[in-house]
Amino acid sequence: MKSYQNLEKHLDIAAEVREALEQGLPVVALESTIISHGMPYPKNVETALLVEETVRQHGAVPATIAILGGRLKVGLTGEDLQRLGSAAGVVKTSRRDLPFVVARGLDGGTTVAATMILADLAGIRVFATGGIGGVHRGATTSMDISADLEELAATGVAVVCAGAKSILDLGLTLEYLETKGVPVIGYGTEELPAFYTRESGFKVNYRLDSPEEIAAVLRVKWDLGLGGGAVIANPIPVEYAMDRAVIDAAIDQAVKEAAEAGIKGKDVSPFLLGRVLALTGGESLESNIKLVLNNAALAARIAVSLSRI
Repeated sequence: MKSYQNLEKHLDIAAEVREALEQGLPVVALESTIISHGMPYPKNVETALLVEETVRQHGAVPATIAILGGRLKVGLTGEDLQRLGSAAGVVKTSRRDLPFVVARGLDGGTTVAATMILADLAGIRVFATGGIGGVHRGATTSMDISADLEELAATGVAVVCAGAKSILDLGLTLEYLETKGVPVIGYGTEELPAFYTRESGFKVNYRLDSPEEIAAVLRVKWDLGLGGGAVIANPIPVEYAMDRAVIDAAIDQAVKEAAEAGIKGKDVSPFLLGRVLALTGGESLESNIKLVLNNAALAARIAVSLSRI
């Protein structure tokens, strides 16, 4: 675990999560922007509860991470989830935003980057999400690159996801991760999944076919003192995958609309995901939910395997 100096005094770890960590039991971190910015209410809260239950069903303790009233929270109650899912003004919080949200006593939904920081602070090594951020389309001129990638390079947390969000430039995202020394592991696949679809046309670095293999590699990586995290790319189940042509057309349209509206920075992803949802008649939301549940199950199994090593 890295030293975060005085961050600990702002941190609240739920009793169940703290007890599990102290006993060396498996714990899975879960982000909260999917609740505050990723889905409409009440579907967001229903999904968050389902994700936590999925983690439990596969033998681990869920630790949803967020900021409430300026306090860093690792492990939320049902009331906390309702608050995040229904309140107005919840701040989408990445690394740069943490001091402002905490100092001002605000509520914040943590991105992949911020969730990794707080998971690492608490001693949680496995994190499940939908998809990671990455290099945005047109980044060669806009320089729009998600802070998630820098955090993956710096913070020792394994992120189980359905690949990078398909609204991104997946090729450049992989190149960036390679430069930073972040391994991209395909679970049962040699091809990087593209969030809503199982294919992207890009290869992962390594294919591993069991949670035990993944846990063994992660343990050796960290035992060798190799810093940073890892991307565990877990394809959406076949029966819930979307038609690639349909989703690509929706994304292209959404990207065009974002450019025309001058939307930039951390507002891009929520806008694009919202437009894709509208353009696909809600189909993308159901696929999103299924892939998150699938990632939570795999993350729990990896965490269980890690706890046994």
